[in-house]
Amino acid sequence: MRNNVILGVAAMAAIVVASNILVQFLVGDWLTWGAFVYPFAFLVTDVMNRVFGAADARRVVAAGFVVGIACSLAGAMIEIDGSALVTFRIALASGTAFLAAQLLDVAIFDRLRRQAWWRAPLVSSFAGSVVDTFLFFGIAFSAQLSFLEPGGGAEWAGEIVPLFGTGIAAPLWVGLAIADFCVKFSIALVALAPFKVVSGRLMRANSAVRQY
Repeated sequence: MRNNVILGVAAMAAIVVASNILVQFLVGDWLTWGAFVYPFAFLVTDVMNRVFGAADARRVVAAGFVVGIACSLAGAMIEIDGSALVTFRIALASGTAFLAAQLLDVAIFDRLRRQAWWRAPLVSSFAGSVVDTFLFFGIAFSAQLSFLEPGGGAEWAGEIVPLFGTGIAAPLWVGLAIADFCVKFSIALVALAPFKVVSGRLMRANSAVRQY
């Protein structure tokens, strides 16, 4: 495995592991700390795509998917109050959402790579965030998919509550999904600056190595 792929894999693995750990810790009523870490996976994918191309970006995504599966298996072996920390439904939702969203990000970025420098990372991260949020929360908590794991302990997410205190009634998981997406998109905007800096430096370094 080439050094550039190894660095990307290491960065992606660190984000996936950290996200799986920090998702256990709440921030207010609608978010976890994991929500602030996971969106940087799109930054890693986009930097790899810009500097080394779509093929290497997909290799990094595949590695992240494998690490995510390992985290889910580890979580399934940990019990809290007699219940597994990670259920089958959560694991399925997490893996499906990650793989679909990241591969979509790679495909959109690759199509837009010759346009303005900010367009590819912003549009691809936005689209990936929409898919990731929809798939994860829908698969993990939607009542329509409860057959995936009957009695799996996700009933709490279907409780009807006021949405962000507005008085609009909605299942709890809908509010969680909206809050999560808002964080993802906000970080996609903030990440444009480090994307430009990091990708620029890596491209110059990569070019220098090739000339040498």
